[in-house]
Amino acid sequence: MNPAQEKIHGKKVDEKVFFREATLKLCSSLEIERALHQCLLYIRRFIPAGRVGFHVYHQKAGLVETIAQATPQGGNAQAMKIALSARGKRQIEQRRLARVRLIEHLGDDPITGPVADRLEAWDLSAIVMDLVLEKTMLGIFSVFNNGHEKFSPEHVHLLSLLNKPCAIALTNSLRYRELKNLKERLADDNRYLQDELNKIAGEKVIGAGQGLKEVMKMIHQVSPLESPVLLLGETGTGKEVIANTIHNLSLRKDGPFIRVNCGAIPASLLDSELFGYEKGAFTGAISRKRGRIERAQGGTLFLDEIGELSAQAQIRLLRVLQEKEIDRVGGSETVRVNIRIIAATHRNLEKMMAEQKFREDLFFRLQVFPIHIPPLRDRKTDIPALTQHFILKKSREMKRPQIPSPSIHAMSRLMAYHWPGNIRELENAVERSLILEQEDLLFFKQIGMTEPITTTLPASLTEQIPEKPHEMSEPLELNQVMINHIYHVLDLCKGRVEGEKGAAKRLNINPSTLRKRMKKLNICFGRKTGYHP
Repeated sequence: MNPAQEKIHGKKVDEKVFFREATLKLCSSLEIERALHQCLLYIRRFIPAGRVGFHVYHQKAGLVETIAQATPQGGNAQAMKIALSARGKRQIEQRRLARVRLIEHLGDDPITGPVADRLEAWDLSAIVMDLVLEKTMLGIFSVFNNGHEKFSPEHVHLLSLLNKPCAIALTNSLRYRELKNLKERLADDNRYLQDELNKIAGEKVIGAGQGLKEVMKMIHQVSPLESPVLLLGETGTGKEVIANTIHNLSLRKDGPFIRVNCGAIPASLLDSELFGYEKGAFTGAISRKRGRIERAQGGTLFLDEIGELSAQAQIRLLRVLQEKEIDRVGGSETVRVNIRIIAATHRNLEKMMAEQKFREDLFFRLQVFPIHIPPLRDRKTDIPALTQHFILKKSREMKRPQIPSPSIHAMSRLMAYHWPGNIRELENAVERSLILEQEDLLFFKQIGMTEPITTTLPASLTEQIPEKPHEMSEPLELNQVMINHIYHVLDLCKGRVEGEKGAAKRLNINPSTLRKRMKKLNICFGRKTGYHP
């Protein structure tokens, strides 16, 4: 008889053919349960196998984990962990077992007994094979009999031929599973990071129902589309918040939102930052790096201060808009990209075009849907809500035990100021007041003054400064007069809305009516704001 053949049930089995065909079945799929099923269907022609499985031993926990198993009906991936007895752990860890062994009765073996108990296979026999690669114990391959026929030494020999292919299949499966877990964790981390970034940028647009009402209409119109958006407005008007809102309302909301400040990146580095580079593209390029455009794949790229782009970068950005593709610095391979571009600037791009500082073709590509964001001085009805928002935000950052409130005179001063720095200046003013004033009321005394209050000014002198509302340069609207008066009464009532000492009693109005009026006028109330309902 040829030494490469075995005789089983009167049939000659060519070991080389068996090895090749069984190996092909084991390598037929990255999903190990499918590969196991295909392998079982093949080997049961020669071996009375009823079930096969891959198992891993976790030494620290003393557990056997079943990774996958298959029966003639199909395969399934698992993560079934079973604790071993002390005797079973000793047998595995002392390595006194044969690499391939026949177990006549699974229920009686200290290692296979707990597994047999879980699988209700106490009376079955099994061939168990340790899988070893480069002297490293990887796991176990088990073959249970069909319940009718017994295994023979020839069956054990035939299965032992598959030790290396099974070890490789198990290793690939474990690495594939780890890769899938890492991918899922990365996706989950990305979602979490995106949520945190949204919180930082501001999920809620303050003034959406008042000063930014028309802007919000335009945002809702353009968000579901793929069209580029150009945000125009002065510095500090909240263009990044608007861009983030468009992204969150778009079909790309689960993708990344990548921000690039074109004015903050040196011209010499802008190309590599935007488009990435290949290994060896320049000195210090020791590995390939994806640029910001590639990192925005499937999401939104926000180009802040687009007017600061160099002429060369403008040309390459035009190609991104037209062809949806880029070339990395030092690379020859064209990379396809799927991104949406939102650009923003405080500069006059039309004037820059006339001066040949900005490309006309790029301008018209970007200005598909321009949105003008009004400065804070043109949306003063939003100042009370913005002030309360920043007070709450900054108080939490500073870990202040009590959330202060602006006094009525302070709110008048804030409303009268012209805010050249827009929302960013208001945020800074709130933070400065929280640092300077540690009481329950904020007075914003530095607003409207030619020189700020210094820390060297004696406390006795600052207490003598009369609290007077800033003179109005123009008459206030009726709503603003109501806002000021409600704030004044709330200050007198120490923030209480309801009750005998509440603002509703003083104003001779029903508490629920007052709360509705406050909500309509964007006057925040609740325990976190200092105005208690």
